[in-house]
Amino acid sequence: MGVMEMQPGEAGSLSARIYNKVREGLIVGNFAPGDRLLMQDLAEQLGTSVTPVREACLRLVSEQALELRSGRFVTVPDLSRARYIQIKLIRMALEGLAAEHATDHVTAADLAQLEGFHAAFVKNEKAGNLEEARSSNRAFHFGVYRLSRMPMLVGQIESMWVSMGPILNVYYREIPHGYTGAEEHDHLIEALRVGDKKKARQAIENDIQRASPSLLRYFEERGAA
Repeated sequence: MGVMEMQPGEAGSLSARIYNKVREGLIVGNFAPGDRLLMQDLAEQLGTSVTPVREACLRLVSEQALELRSGRFVTVPDLSRARYIQIKLIRMALEGLAAEHATDHVTAADLAQLEGFHAAFVKNEKAGNLEEARSSNRAFHFGVYRLSRMPMLVGQIESMWVSMGPILNVYYREIPHGYTGAEEHDHLIEALRVGDKKKARQAIENDIQRASPSLLRYFEERGAA
């Protein structure tokens, strides 16, 4: 995951900053399912002691983003069909809800910003710049979800993205997939423009659902191998 650096700070805020850094690494797909994170290594990378690293990791364990296998390391949960299906169903429920509520608050300026994120996503996806494409995709999605004006809901959605990041790492690296998300983003922008709650939810649900066949096929092939 590249070397992480921290500025000196007192323990409480240091632990929170380490938590945010590791969490961000999970969301953007720097870690794959099954990866082992040695707390001592993380502490050395961050130039800090092990204590705030352990605190940050235990917080992620309590959120089911990481698993504690020993006192010295945490692991990214293995890629299992059951875990993926749970994340997918929860995401569809929560993100669909956020999209519905976004229709109540969206302005012309918001739509222009979302179109900008979407255009960057399409451009980067076509050029094969996966990191930039994922970053633009996330900016687009959370741009929509924040319009719900429900920060607690957005926090819950972020937790799901923390768990989804390592799965997408595998999806982009190993699994042949045709669907990128562009089409449903267009449908979502249109639904927000006309204030159609049902279509906004549908676009999000379809967007999440359309990655599913490739992933489920991958689980079947791995099970048979």
